[in-house]
Amino acid sequence: MEKRIGVVGIVVEDISNASKVNGILHDYANIVVGRMGVPYKDRGISIISIIVDGSMDQISAMTGKLGKLDNISVKTALTKV
Repeated sequence: MEKRIGVVGIVVEDISNASKVNGILHDYANIVVGRMGVPYKDRGISIISIIVDGSMDQISAMTGKLGKLDNISVKTALTKV
């Protein structure tokens, strides 16, 4: 199983979904290398960046679950190898 390293950017537009986001990230803690969250209070949003190291299947499963949440935007950039 080939592993990749990358960054996942998450924009939380509705803070009431924060616990769902955290739950998903907890479920995939084994591929999370680091995490930085920044609350942007002036705009009423939070931005989270996640460094991941895992298989494409693991990363895709995590981002897919995050992307299904309402008012959550997710983008991923991964190494090619």
